[in-house]
Amino acid sequence: MHMRNRGFTLIEIAIVLVIIGLLLGGILKGQELINSAKVKNLAADFKGIPVFIYGYQDKFKALPGDDAAAATHMNGATNATTGGTVGNGMIEGAWNSNTTTEESYLFWQHVRLAGLAPGSTTIGGADYVPRNADGGRIGIQSSTGFTTITQNAAGAAAPMTGSYIICSDAILGKFVKQLDTTMDNGDTDTGSMRVADPANAGRSIATANVTDGQAYTVCMGF
Repeated sequence: MHMRNRGFTLIEIAIVLVIIGLLLGGILKGQELINSAKVKNLAADFKGIPVFIYGYQDKFKALPGDDAAAATHMNGATNATTGGTVGNGMIEGAWNSNTTTEESYLFWQHVRLAGLAPGSTTIGGADYVPRNADGGRIGIQSSTGFTTITQNAAGAAAPMTGSYIICSDAILGKFVKQLDTTMDNGDTDTGSMRVADPANAGRSIATANVTDGQAYTVCMGF
């Protein structure tokens, strides 16, 4: 006796569709949680650096990187010799400087040797420069001499405010927008946190023009 070919019933199809929907929903929710965790990590970078500065000042009455007596305060520390005047109350040099004797570069060695931040204290080492959750570089400098963002999206003068500027680069646009909403006013062209326009050096970019898959440099003054 031959068995009759039997198709799926509407109930069986409905059950399969429900299962697929639950799986897709779980995947999307999981991705959302991953994205939120990454934004929290990026935000923690910006929140942590001021703590390093205040902790170092409380401990040594000097600025990390700018400390003229760093080698005396901490075993193995290097005093800055280029990029400005050591001990003048400024973290001189560009936030992304690769000059190993510059204040902004030595900032990281000083806060690490002081026990305020994790990371390598070996100057010039492959793992010395701090990285964000997207793999980009993190850095700090005094606002004097800062050139990454000096204008708004329209090209009008709009210097960053605050004594110090923290920058973090190679952050995808989809995280950039969430980060600005979390840390500032949600407008990447105004406020204490701004996003550099990769197509217009020195300008910030409006939120509406931030592309999800494009990498950006985010800077915040404090």
